[in-house]
Amino acid sequence: MKFSRQTTLRSQATVTGVGVHSGLPVNLTLGPAPIDAGFIFVRTGLDGCDREVQATAQSVTATAFATVLGDRHGPLVSTAEHVLAALRGMGIDNATIEIDGPEVPIMDGSAAAFVAAIDQAGILTQSGSRRFIQVLKPVQVAMGDSFGELRPYAAGFRAEVEIDFANPVIGRQSYSLDLSPERFRREICRARTFGCMNDTARLWSAGFALGASFENTVVFDEERLLNPEGLRYADECVRHKVLDVIGDLALAGLPLLGAYRSLRGGHKLNNAVLTALMADRSAWRVIEAEAARRSRVHVEAGSGMMGGMVAPAYGPTFPEFIPSTSRFSPSTPPRIAGRDPQPRFAK
Repeated sequence: MKFSRQTTLRSQATVTGVGVHSGLPVNLTLGPAPIDAGFIFVRTGLDGCDREVQATAQSVTATAFATVLGDRHGPLVSTAEHVLAALRGMGIDNATIEIDGPEVPIMDGSAAAFVAAIDQAGILTQSGSRRFIQVLKPVQVAMGDSFGELRPYAAGFRAEVEIDFANPVIGRQSYSLDLSPERFRREICRARTFGCMNDTARLWSAGFALGASFENTVVFDEERLLNPEGLRYADECVRHKVLDVIGDLALAGLPLLGAYRSLRGGHKLNNAVLTALMADRSAWRVIEAEAARRSRVHVEAGSGMMGGMVAPAYGPTFPEFIPSTSRFSPSTPPRIAGRDPQPRFAK
């Protein structure tokens, strides 16, 4: 694949599941889109008419337990972050996301099913030059004990994420990633949403996590992990937070050339930092792949780095539980409690 050109899907692929918060069945179909289209959600089955919403920061209507997109008529699609992370993480620029319900299916709580759908559909290189949003200066947001920052980084997109939960089983974890399709597939896409048992009653009463179960959420009590199959990675919780970051920042509309650092963050913080960046026109610019490549070569030459270009994904060139049913309560990946400022259900 030539990373200097835009990409889309070669054909369609469909996944079927339930919404983690709504508990409702839903079908989602990924498909091709034209050059410069970006990611477009198409909500079907609404009084006989379809409604489209562009996956951009301007379309975000809520960030409490998931990222919700909508238009002037109201919310259209909830829990958009996992499918957006899969598209951005696998190097897709343009795609349609057709969905017949109010929430993206949670699948197994990770982005693996969406990566498999992308593999099934295939990736098509388009004639248009890939464009990037290049971060030109640091933009920071503090929200209570949480902190987020986007800063210049010429080598592609980098995520540096740290979580710090009062729950001793989760505790403090950190993870850094220079994004590429290979690393996203290997290190991030299988990390599942997570949460704490003691938050389930509160979430249920608020109408959240109605589709959550041991099959789609990693669940902890104050002493141990409750999922019998165990963790996929020793640090699966922070890896899932990296997944969320990739999905939430995909709402920039173009791949970012920059580094994102967050401490005790979540959807609300991710959206706030992206919104702050976009609001400051002196903090970013849109550049095409060749200009990004030249910028990276200049930076590497200045730092004494030698050798050929490595192309990161956007590297410029290129119930308390109910054991009998194994359901647990909520529907969006539980966000854990403690010092994490966002809702305890981890997502």
